[in-house]
Amino acid sequence: MTETKIFAARKIVTMDANQPEATHVAVRDGRILAVGAHADVSGWTDAAVDDRFADKVLMPGFVEGHCHLMAGGMWRFLYVGFQDRVDPDGKHWQGVGTIEAVLDRMKTADAELPEDEPLVAWGFDPIFLMDRRPDKRDFDTVSATRPIAVMHSNFHLMTVNSAALKLANYTADLDVDGIARDADGEPNGELQEVAAMFPVMRRLGIDFRALGRSPAGVTAFGQVCKRAGVTTAADLINDLPDEDVDELLRITARDDYPIRLASMLNAMTQTAVETGERALALQERSTDKLILGGVKIVTDGSIQGFTARLRWPGYYNGASNGIWNVAPEQLNGIVAELLSKGVPMHIHVNGDEAIAVAIDAVEAGLRRHAAPDHRTVLQHCQMADRAQFEKMKALGLCVNLFANHIFYFGDQHAALTIGPDRARRMDACRTALDLGVPMTIHSDAPVTPLGPLTTAWAAVNRLTASGRVLGEAERISVPEALHAITLGAAYSLHMDDRVGSVEVGKFADFTVLDDDPLGVDAGALRDIPVWGTVLGGDVHPV
Repeated sequence: MTETKIFAARKIVTMDANQPEATHVAVRDGRILAVGAHADVSGWTDAAVDDRFADKVLMPGFVEGHCHLMAGGMWRFLYVGFQDRVDPDGKHWQGVGTIEAVLDRMKTADAELPEDEPLVAWGFDPIFLMDRRPDKRDFDTVSATRPIAVMHSNFHLMTVNSAALKLANYTADLDVDGIARDADGEPNGELQEVAAMFPVMRRLGIDFRALGRSPAGVTAFGQVCKRAGVTTAADLINDLPDEDVDELLRITARDDYPIRLASMLNAMTQTAVETGERALALQERSTDKLILGGVKIVTDGSIQGFTARLRWPGYYNGASNGIWNVAPEQLNGIVAELLSKGVPMHIHVNGDEAIAVAIDAVEAGLRRHAAPDHRTVLQHCQMADRAQFEKMKALGLCVNLFANHIFYFGDQHAALTIGPDRARRMDACRTALDLGVPMTIHSDAPVTPLGPLTTAWAAVNRLTASGRVLGEAERISVPEALHAITLGAAYSLHMDDRVGSVEVGKFADFTVLDDDPLGVDAGALRDIPVWGTVLGGDVHPV
């Protein structure tokens, strides 16, 4: 007979309106058998009660709807970000707040590297460091001979030294969009978006996505998720060749692997027809712990990197408009083809011009191909205004808002990128909910740290790093934020029938907390410790 377990807790927050709270949950075959008081679940089984969570609070396992597998593997490179971070092993890394501190950390690493290895760093946030943007001259002081590549925190830009530019044959007469230049027309070391970055990355042997393809990287990613209470995570772009899928299937099938992984196919490396066919083939390989068949499309770039596409009046500091990774006419064809095949789509849009183009593409595609319950998700969608949310609702679009940006970059957005008025309505969770647009929130790890309670805190409080409230009218309640990081995210992934709430028949996936998020002050939401998780009834302590 299959073993049945009963877990008792101080409180179970179910996210089920029919029974919002409980104290016991029975589990059989990895699924929830019953929820309620002990008397409610004991009718199903006489199993002994496991009371290890008697002083804990259980929630549905957190669902991170936008992150990246490389969030674990990035730590093989040097961290030079502005904010403090914690690596997969729990080590605390202090943020670096000046360009001098960045260079000092890089010089220390340079002294320890073999002569024939490039120096690769990540997490760089030039928007915090000085009035001018650091360039090749700064990194030439670390080494004039060793190639150096420093990935910005947004992963849409990179700054390199002169040796790296020389290795990639980047000269003044090279005509490639995204190569920033100095007053003399020479490349200054800042490379914007994939077309400009890729030649350097290829010559230096840098493949950040490959960090999420190695067994060590996938394993480290699982540890990152577990520490944050995440039991289902969406890896929001992956090339997914057969050999990588084989490896992901092997790793995720392990009993000790603590998450369900939904990995989205890169929709920009093949034709639209080939992408659709590949996505459908991948769907057939899905398991309970590896969910395949969705795709990711990247339209514009990063707001703080000044590569997002903005409508008039453009950037507050007068920077030129951003870069299209997928041109609008190309996007129309991709969207129409994938809608015709019923392939779930996640479309990266940051600037309001990119949002408008994506909405138009979906509207045109739906005119050609009826697609009931398509749930196309606009990812990030930071600058959407009320009229755009109205259109999203009418078209059946979902939105995954980058709430963490309010804290991590809100001050800079108000002062430098889009100005105070548009910054107040960034990541407009309240508007989305009020207009009935299915909404979730995310971290985009490793862009910001993976931690759904922190993301919920950001959406509820809308505090910037300086402590100001940015857009009070867009605040949401704690229950709404908890819904966003559980059922909201599950809905956006077409997984709300399996995860997102503690209900009979769903996977027995729980986040175990030391305190009740509905009982603490809203300002303390991000400070609640995560004890661990339960996946399919198996306990995974941090």
